[in-house]
Amino acid sequence: MTHARRTVGFVAMLAGMILTAGGSVGCKAMNGAEGSSPDQQRDTIQAEAKKTLEDLYAAKPETREKVAKAVGYGYFSNMNVNLLVMSTENGYGMVRNNQTGKDTYMKMGGAGVGLGAGVKDYRAIFIFTDPAVLAQFVEKGFDASGSADAAAKGGGEGGAASVGAKVAPGLEVYQFTQKGLALQATIQGTKYWKDDKLNEK
Repeated sequence: MTHARRTVGFVAMLAGMILTAGGSVGCKAMNGAEGSSPDQQRDTIQAEAKKTLEDLYAAKPETREKVAKAVGYGYFSNMNVNLLVMSTENGYGMVRNNQTGKDTYMKMGGAGVGLGAGVKDYRAIFIFTDPAVLAQFVEKGFDASGSADAAAKGGGEGGAASVGAKVAPGLEVYQFTQKGLALQATIQGTKYWKDDKLNEK
């Protein structure tokens, strides 16, 4: 067997293993928010957004005022499945315009590169400080494929005093992993766009 064939076979075997694992631990995020109808899915996203905001306020009390004064905020839930150096993403969320009170439901997805293998589950709160950035994000989507992961820097134990990252002008991101509030916003290679089904009412 040639080296090329062995490589293809090995990658195919790993792909099958990771898909099996993804099916068992990540079917909710891979297929969208829980619920058998758009109304139930919207309710799920709203409840998850509220819970994640509460978690953020508990971890970083100053963000409560940030969100209140922002032109809007977003909530996103993502399942990222890594296969050696390749990764695939699927997720969902919403963006609220604080000025109008309108909620826009969105999808997220993409593919990128990253070391390691396994499943990384995270939630994120986006804070929009520029009306034009929020409008662009909602109406035309957002492509973070050209953005480097933004790592927070600062004092405190492990840099925890400076959690949160400005990933673009007018946009700040706070991200929770299974271990808690992360020191790095990892949205590189991710695209965001409207969920037409959930925005139909």
